[in-house]
Amino acid sequence: QVQLVESGGGLVQPGGSLRLSCAASGNSFASYVMVWFRQAPGKQRELVATITTGGSTNYADSVKGRFTISRDNTKKMLYLQMNSLKPEDTAVYYCRATMMPFVYWGQGTQVTVSS
Repeated sequence: QVQLVESGGGLVQPGGSLRLSCAASGNSFASYVMVWFRQAPGKQRELVATITTGGSTNYADSVKGRFTISRDNTKKMLYLQMNSLKPEDTAVYYCRATMMPFVYWGQGTQVTVSS
């Protein structure tokens, strides 16, 4: 079993940056596909970025060129570097670990982009 704890959220002005972290406990972190999702008020949860076990990454069009997903398997950590933040990036951000059939979610961290 894997437990995930996100951190690093907060209030930031438009154009600013934040780095989200997701700390994993348990074994076999390197074997999990890791994903960042976000959910804005009144909207469905959407996929933001994915990183595979081999380190390949994929991004939603809305964040390409601004966000970077990375992982440190030795530390069991997942990161999301967010630059050039926009008000529409405001949401609760969640990390998810998947190794089928197992899927684990964190509790989320709030990111608010506002002046």
